Order: sequence, then structure tokens, then C-alpha cells
Amino acid sequence: MFDIIKDKLKETKKIIFVTGAGISQESGIPTFRGKDGLWRKYDPMQLATIEAFYENPKLVWEWYEDRRGNILSAKPNPGHFAMAEIEKFKDVVVMTQNIDGLHQKAGSSKVLELHGSIIRIKCTSCDFEDDIITKFEEVPPKCLCGKILRPDVVWFGEPLPQKVWREAMIESSKCDIMIIAGTSLVVSPANTLPIYAKQNDAMLIEINPEETIMSSQMDLSIRDTSSNILPKLLTYIQSIQN
Repeated sequence: MFDIIKDKLKETKKIIFVTGAGISQESGIPTFRGKDGLWRKYDPMQLATIEAFYENPKLVWEWYEDRRGNILSAKPNPGHFAMAEIEKFKDVVVMTQNIDGLHQKAGSSKVLELHGSIIRIKCTSCDFEDDIITKFEEVPPKCLCGKILRPDVVWFGEPLPQKVWREAMIESSKCDIMIIAGTSLVVSPANTLPIYAKQNDAMLIEINPEETIMSSQMDLSIRDTSSNILPKLLTYIQSIQN
């Protein structure tokens, strides 16, 4: 499978992984809309906005507490672990649209969270922010300053964290290979990352069970899941580096 890019893999110094909901789903985390009957009557596009939060913070927090419970109990899958292990052979940067922290749990040392983290909580008023993994006794939770706390995630209509996004653009423009795993990259501006990679003549590899709107731009498309393919990629890199 990887023999056709053997030379590229061998000479490559920097690999970037761009990941999305697909790899989290393989760890049992539902995709954004999920299948939970309790939330089917709500449109996540309506809940995940700052307007919805201020209009009904209790409802939005109940939804996020439900998601947090699922995420905090989830474990990294073989795809996550393989990315972390590839760091032993290459300079690896993970850029994820996921908010679950599973890449860090698996051991990846450089993770750019493009859409924030559901584990990290911040105040809507003061500078307080912290990783909180316990369940809140009441929602919406309050900060010591008296204002409402919120998940440190990017809601619809909000910009990406600018420091993280600038780093993502810089790293993408310096990579040799960009591997897009478990995401169709339909969300902007994350879907522009391959453009920055191509400016460095990087190879684009897609790992996705289904064809995506970006498949035609890929140098290699692999129709399978990340948890199946990435461990094989790790084994192959180990074999050609030794």
C-alpha cells in the first residue's frame, strides 16, 4: 500500500496529521449531531452559538455536560496511538478539529486544537481558564468572579484561536507530508490547510472510508478507517527507517 510513496516517506522530515470527527467516532464518540434521542429535537447549529448560550445557558450546558461525559470516558484508538508513535521517527504535528483531547491522551506531544477543547473551561468575563474533568454540580457553572463559565470551544460564528491558527498555517507550509485522517475538511478555514502544504510541495494523503470533496486534490487516497491504516503506516515507517 505504501510502497508507491516509499522514497517520499523515507526522506520526509515533517508529517502533519489533520484529523476530524471520523477518528473520534472510532473511539465511540458520536459525531456532532449524534444519535442521542434526547437531543435529536435540537439542532446543534442552534445550540452551538454564543447567542444560544446567552439566551439559554442552562440548556446549552446540559447538552455540553452530556457530551463531556461521553468524551471523558472515551479512550484513544489505535489510530491515535500510531500518530503518537510516529513521533519517534519523524517531526509530527497533529492539527485536530476535535475537541476531545484524545490525541494528548495517546501521547502526541504537539497538538494544535483548531476548534478548542471541551475539557478546558473559561470565564465569559475574566481571564480564568482551566482543564476541568469533573462533572459540574449545577449548570450553568459560575466562575469565582460570579459570571458564567463556558466550554473553551469554537462556536459557530466565532473565529478560530488566532495563535493556534497562525501556528497551523506556518507548520503546514513547512511540512513534507500532510495526512488528512477522518475528516472531509468541509469546514473553513481548516479546509485551506492543504493549500499551505502544497506551497511547500508537500504530498497530500487522505484516509477516509468515503470519497470526499477534496479527494481529487490528494496524491494518495486510502479508503479505510484511521484506526486500521495508521498502525500499518507506523509499521511501514519503522521498517524503512531501520
